[in-house]
Amino acid sequence: MPRYVAFLRGVGPVNAKMPALQACFESAGFSNVRTLRTSGNVVFDARSSPMAALERRAEKAMQAGLGHSFDTYVRPAIYLQKLIAADPFAEFSIAPQEKRVLIFLRRPVESAAELPIEREFGRILKLSGTEAFSAYVPGPKGSAFMALIERTFGADITTRTIDTVSKCAWA
Repeated sequence: MPRYVAFLRGVGPVNAKMPALQACFESAGFSNVRTLRTSGNVVFDARSSPMAALERRAEKAMQAGLGHSFDTYVRPAIYLQKLIAADPFAEFSIAPQEKRVLIFLRRPVESAAELPIEREFGRILKLSGTEAFSAYVPGPKGSAFMALIERTFGADITTRTIDTVSKCAWA
């Protein structure tokens, strides 16, 4: 059975407990469910299905189990492993203090701003299908970086550092 990773938008320790999220995914019929970190990362096994179907199933289970749902972005673990192995940031000069961030989109963007976009607080480097790649220096302008991402791609996105994506891909 394929392994998948679900990245949930807006999850934090105060609005969702990881055991409750795990129980929701199990109630949706997913197996070998595991949560990672406290920011809404869930890995699970499921029969091969379209990503949108898995997302709807997870969101419906969260609504039933928690009384609310989080936007869910599912990717096959093997896809993420190959993406990371290809080192999508290699073509860019990224300083050691910059965080490498993947932006997960629900569907490919039909028209986006010309990339890269560079600001003092971060950069959106490139777009590839349903992912975009960015880098920023953590600090007080983190919210400005998120605002730039949402102005560029809309609010139907979620973000994770490459380290978190890597940990989830091999979990």
